[in-house]
Amino acid sequence: MQSNTRTHIIQAALFVITIVTTTMAGAEWMFGNLFGFVYDIFYFLIGQEQAKQVPTPPKAMGWAEFRQGFHFSVPFLLILTIHEFGHYFVARAHKVKVTLPFYIPLWFGISQSIGTLGAFIRIKEVVKSRVKFFDIGIAGPLAGFVAALVVLWYGFTHLPPPDYIFKIHPEYERFGLNYPQFAYENPAGNLMLGDNILFWFFKNYVADPARLPHAYELIHYPYLFAGYLALFFTSLNLIPIGQLDGGHILYGMIGKKRFNVIAPILFGIFAFYAGLGVFRTESFATGSDALFYEQLLYLAIYIYFLYICFKRAFDNPSTALMISLLMVVGQFAVCYVRPDWDGSVNLLPFVLILGRFLGIRHPETEDNSPIGTPRMILGVVAFIIFVISFSPTPFIVIE
Repeated sequence: MQSNTRTHIIQAALFVITIVTTTMAGAEWMFGNLFGFVYDIFYFLIGQEQAKQVPTPPKAMGWAEFRQGFHFSVPFLLILTIHEFGHYFVARAHKVKVTLPFYIPLWFGISQSIGTLGAFIRIKEVVKSRVKFFDIGIAGPLAGFVAALVVLWYGFTHLPPPDYIFKIHPEYERFGLNYPQFAYENPAGNLMLGDNILFWFFKNYVADPARLPHAYELIHYPYLFAGYLALFFTSLNLIPIGQLDGGHILYGMIGKKRFNVIAPILFGIFAFYAGLGVFRTESFATGSDALFYEQLLYLAIYIYFLYICFKRAFDNPSTALMISLLMVVGQFAVCYVRPDWDGSVNLLPFVLILGRFLGIRHPETEDNSPIGTPRMILGVVAFIIFVISFSPTPFIVIE
C-alpha cells in the first residue's frame, strides 16, 4: 500500500511539473522568446563581472505570457493523456496489470523545447497473447489520433485575425498584412513544419485562407502546433518496429516469425532515409586536407553510430558493421544519382533510441492465435493513420 501511494505521489508530481514545463514551452513558441529567469540565476551565480562576457539574456516574459501558454499545454497534454489512457483502459479490460501514466517533463530554459518527453505506462506482467498485445498497442494511437483531429479542427476553424501575428512580431506591423513580401528577405533561422497529408488537408480545405499565416509563423499558433506535434508523435509510435505501438500492432497481425524478418528490414529503411544526404561525395571535395580529414572523421563517427543502432538486431557484431558500411555506400550512391534527395537528420536520434534502447524485435508470446479479420482491418486502419500523419521532414530550419 505504501509503495502504491508513493508511486501515485510521484506520478501526480510529474504530471503537475509537466503542466508547468509544457505551459512555459508553449509560451516560448507563441511569443518567440524565452523566460529569462534562468539567465538571471546564472548571472547571479557567476557574478556581474563575468556576466558581462556572456550573451545578454532574452527579454523577460512574465505571468501574462505564462497564462497564454496554456493554449498549447492543455490541448497537447490532453491528446497525450487520452493516448496513454487508451492503453491503460484496454490493458485493464484484458486484466493486464498496468500503472497509471508517468509523465516526463523536459524544459531547457536556454533554448526552446516542447516541455516534455511524453508519457508512458508500465505493464507490470508478461503479456501472453498476440490479441492482448494488439489491443493494448492500438488503443493509444487510435484514441490520441481522434483527439488530435479535434484539436486540429478547432485550431484551423478558429484562427485569429491576420493581425494576430503583429502581437508576436511587432516589427512586421509597418509592412501591414503583406508582411511576407518584405519580412523574409533573409529567411535564415526560420522554422517550418513539414507537411504531412492530414496537416496539408487541413491547411488547404479547412482553414480560412485569409486567416492562414505564413508557413514560418505556424509555430506561434498553439492549437496548430499542438495538433501537429500530436500527429508527429502518433506517427512515430505507429512505426511497426520493436515495442512501439506499431510494433505491437504488426506483431499481432503477422506473428513473431514474420515480424522478426520484416522489422529489421523496416528499421533499415527508416535509418537509411533518416541519414540520406548527411554525407555526399562533394563533402570530401574540399580542396583542403584539413577539411577532408575532418569530414572523414565525421564519417567514421556516423558509421559507428549506425553500428550501435544495428548491433542489437544481429547476433554477430560483424553483421551489424557490414550492414552499417553497406548503408553508407548506398546513401552515397543515391545522393550521387539524385543530389536533390534528402532524408531527415531530425529522425536520427529516434533511430538511435529504437536500435539501441527499445530494440527492433518483439518479445514472444505464449498464445500465438490469429487475431481475426476485424482486428486485421483495424490494424490496416492504424497504418493508414501512420501514412497520413507521418512527415518525411517534420521540422525544417531555413539556412
